[in-house]
Amino acid sequence: MSAPSLVQAVAKRGWLSKMLKPVATWYTNAAGYRQMGLRADDLISEENETVLAALKRLSPGESYDRIYRIRRATQLSLSHKLLPKNEWTTQEEDVPYLRPLIDQIEAEAAEKAALDTLAIVKN
Repeated sequence: MSAPSLVQAVAKRGWLSKMLKPVATWYTNAAGYRQMGLRADDLISEENETVLAALKRLSPGESYDRIYRIRRATQLSLSHKLLPKNEWTTQEEDVPYLRPLIDQIEAEAAEKAALDTLAIVKN
């Protein structure tokens, strides 16, 4: 399943959100994945059945783009280079495309588990 998140707790407290926003922006830039043309969802490990199911639900175009970004980043990593600054992934381009599918699959699995364990009581 997905990892625990503090996003909702931080979003409820405006002062905490204002304090952590610059740190989050710095961390995202320091991670370096955008300088290789990757998106945040490209970093999700494919070793999970839920992620594999989500990858199967991607459109062919989005799946091709994901594979292209990962292969290009691998080649850049092997050659110890970064993309030119005009080709870096911007914050506007770095939108989640896989996480909503993963959340949907996890919700479907939770619903199926709830229905499978449903106890029927006769009156």
